[in-house]
Amino acid sequence: MLPEITKEWIQKADEDYGFASSSIKHTEYFGQICFHFQQAAEKYLKVFIVANKLDFRLVHNLLELLAICSQADPDIKQLEKACRFLNPFYIDTRYPVHWPTSYDKNTALKAKEMVEEVRDWVIRSLNV
Repeated sequence: MLPEITKEWIQKADEDYGFASSSIKHTEYFGQICFHFQQAAEKYLKVFIVANKLDFRLVHNLLELLAICSQADPDIKQLEKACRFLNPFYIDTRYPVHWPTSYDKNTALKAKEMVEEVRDWVIRSLNV
């Protein structure tokens, strides 16, 4: 049985995922969609961290969170590609950056696939 706090993390992650998924068809703001997919992945990783009682800092870097998760299950490293893809969306979509950025529907759909990999792995590993 998962602790209540773990269920709350899942709910928050599902909200970001659901919002972004339902918005793809009805928006041109694909950068914001990618941001919410990054946020969902971040929260799914934090679900795993909380469920395994691992310590973590309040960070948004998916690769750092993935490294923490690997303390409990090294197999989670198979999510590195997904995390690398999603990681830049936290900064690039929210702040002015001095490098080229371009977000389109295909990028958002790829972000959706990547967060689904993270979500499915975490949920499966926790038997939720």
